[in-house]
Amino acid sequence: MSETIFLGGADADGAGTPDDAQSLILKVANRHGLVAGATGTGKTVTLQVMAQAFADAGVPVFAADVKGDLSGIAFAGTETHKAHAAFTSRAEAIGMGPLSYHPAPVIFWDVFGEKGHPIRATIAEMGPVLLSRLMGLTAVQEGILNIAFQYADDRCVDDPDFRILDLKDLRKLLAHLGEPGIREEVSRKYGNVAPASLAAVQRELLVLERAGAESFFGEPALELADFMRTTRDGRGYVNILDATKLINSPKLYSTFLLWLLSELFEQLPEIGDPEKPRLVFFFDEAHLLFTDTPPALLQKIEQVVRLIRSKGVGVYFVTQNPRDVPESVLAQLGNRVQHALRAYTPMEQKAVKSAAASFRPNPAFKTETVITELGVGEALVSTLDAKGTPSVVQRTLIRPPASRLGPVTDAERAEINKASPLFGRYDKMVDRESAYEILTKKEAEAAKVAEKARLAAEKEKEATAKAKTAAKAPAKGRATTASRSRRMTPTERATNTAATTISREVTRYILRGIFGNMKKK
Repeated sequence: MSETIFLGGADADGAGTPDDAQSLILKVANRHGLVAGATGTGKTVTLQVMAQAFADAGVPVFAADVKGDLSGIAFAGTETHKAHAAFTSRAEAIGMGPLSYHPAPVIFWDVFGEKGHPIRATIAEMGPVLLSRLMGLTAVQEGILNIAFQYADDRCVDDPDFRILDLKDLRKLLAHLGEPGIREEVSRKYGNVAPASLAAVQRELLVLERAGAESFFGEPALELADFMRTTRDGRGYVNILDATKLINSPKLYSTFLLWLLSELFEQLPEIGDPEKPRLVFFFDEAHLLFTDTPPALLQKIEQVVRLIRSKGVGVYFVTQNPRDVPESVLAQLGNRVQHALRAYTPMEQKAVKSAAASFRPNPAFKTETVITELGVGEALVSTLDAKGTPSVVQRTLIRPPASRLGPVTDAERAEINKASPLFGRYDKMVDRESAYEILTKKEAEAAKVAEKARLAAEKEKEATAKAKTAAKAPAKGRATTASRSRRMTPTERATNTAATTISREVTRYILRGIFGNMKKK
């Protein structure tokens, strides 16, 4: 394997000669890089050339395919292509020799699982910081999310299955934290969980689901070792993420790639400066990574970019303008390919001056002027030498690609996917027991207990009511009898009258007898 990858050479009509080859030394390729230029200037072809050159040198590559035309790298170019004559002419002009075509070994990926192997991560792996950026949370709402993650971590001590793997786990956990008793307990232990802030996080979670993130979060989660595969003949695989649909959700796109970089940084061991990179990572549409990025997260990005090179990973940002990348990150990008920039407005002219100033000057031409004069497929190139020093900038014709330009057909893509060494490994989603199932089970058990308690309370209430009724029944009977004794029936009145009359007559009879005897005496 070669120790360098050939990028291009100077046109014989330009500032140098065909022998002025521009190559990237593999030993310093992990010092990162930048591919910049206006739309239509040849950035994607340059990315394709570099990706295939790295793969041919035995370096695995990851690249996001935003427009879909990078997929052609999986097939060899042909002499029937309309650009073949121009490519042949360019190869001769830069001293490349006879042009030959061959494909690169490719593995297609797709977050949505439609055009490649699904890429998934668990909610726990994503973490509260990146998830907060993805959901656009405020500092207070991010605090709520941190509390939720800490609560889950503490629960995992006693119940290892209490994991937050997918969105339904997080949704159920947030609902659980909103229950009055739980919220009060959590607030005392971790900090205040305001119902309004909790509800706001739940709403943003719904927005995230509707944006298609539900297919990204879950298992089986991506194993980074699958990004670092090589073929039997020693070539590196080019891992192409189909982002034609993902780019419609810019935050999901940029946060996913940032998560991937963070995982590489955390999982890979330190190896210093290897003879060639362990992996080269192309970050297309890089400006999306830095748009509306909180200072704390930007600091994390700077740290990852600065330190990940010691893990053997080279990161190459692809964007329209170098100013899309913060100065603190831009300063760490040693290998640069600058395609043409347009300077129609004062802001664009300022950008051209800024881009020109980032190169080591070439006394043969004025960099600021040349940037605006570059043709399609032509670029200003500056790479690091073996000691890590930037070379003098050179006006360069980028070498022709060895693979096909343009997108593959659906049938060709299906053919590549079926032949993939990862075929069948990630295609089916797995839903094992996690926080959602555990909390749902607990709620069902609590509902059963509550139902039993309700039925017992109802029975006790009925028994109490019957006892009260039984206690009141005799008193009511006596009151009825008394009432009836005061209200006599006609028969009772007639009998009573007769008895009274007889009694009165008997009394009179007796009294007459008594008084009569007294008179006789």
